[in-house]
Amino acid sequence: MNIIFVPKRVGRRGAYRMRSKGIYTFIGLFVTLPVLLGIGGFVLGKQDTELGPTALLSVFHKELQSQRKDLSEAQRMTTDTMDALAMRLGNLQAHVIRLDALGDRLTKMAKIENGEFDFSSEPAQGGPEAAGQSTAESVAMPEFLAALDNLSKQLDDRAQQLGLLETMMMSRSLEDEVVPAGRPIMTGWLSSYYGIRTDPFHGRKEMHKGIDFAGKMGSDVVSVASGVVTWAGKRYGYGNLVEINHGNGYVTRYGHNQNVLVKVGDTVKKGQVLAKMGSTGRSTGPHVHFEVLKDGQSVDPITYINTASN
Repeated sequence: MNIIFVPKRVGRRGAYRMRSKGIYTFIGLFVTLPVLLGIGGFVLGKQDTELGPTALLSVFHKELQSQRKDLSEAQRMTTDTMDALAMRLGNLQAHVIRLDALGDRLTKMAKIENGEFDFSSEPAQGGPEAAGQSTAESVAMPEFLAALDNLSKQLDDRAQQLGLLETMMMSRSLEDEVVPAGRPIMTGWLSSYYGIRTDPFHGRKEMHKGIDFAGKMGSDVVSVASGVVTWAGKRYGYGNLVEINHGNGYVTRYGHNQNVLVKVGDTVKKGQVLAKMGSTGRSTGPHVHFEVLKDGQSVDPITYINTASN
């Protein structure tokens, strides 16, 4: 097989003889190879076109799953945070309720005028708006949690301090309740003092171990301190007698009563009516014979009466 090449330059002709083997090589290099490359590129391009969206969708799904996981974790953390804050809020509310109750008790114990401290409402506050208030930054979560912790500690401290104060006030109040103080009558007058006096029955000097308060027959005889009744009935010389043990070595006696309104074992409070004034026993008229004993020894009751009047 012959192939003739005609050059572009005019006037020249040439002929080249090519064998069959060379022709096949020529066709392979300059015809078949480009065709194969083109076909391969088309196929690869087509494959890229078909696989591209699938790969992109796979990446999108992975990214979406990652975002969902992050969102779920954020939601869980938010829920945990809100649950924790709700628990803290509940604890603080319980603290406030206890402090309110304690404040009410202390107000009553201190005999503060009603309305001066109102624990059911917020304290009155006010003041002008600070400059640049509109540009003030909101409180960040870490700062808020730190402030919450600080408030909780302050409430714990205040509760402990007020609890100790209540205990002290109660101790003083109980002490005031059990220490004899005041007069054993509501109306009447002092008719005989403690100490050596002329006996009204035989005229001789004799120790009078109490104070006599005269008054109207049947008027109230009251306890000068809280305690337990250890005697309630007739006793030689005293007529109808009431005896009360107040603890701490204190005992009081109320004699010559018309009738007794309490019985042995009763717990009585300061100011409670024990009996009605009379003239039973060794008596010249309606009155109450009032005695105070400390550690088994009689003492002048006037000291305790004057203490209550100061």
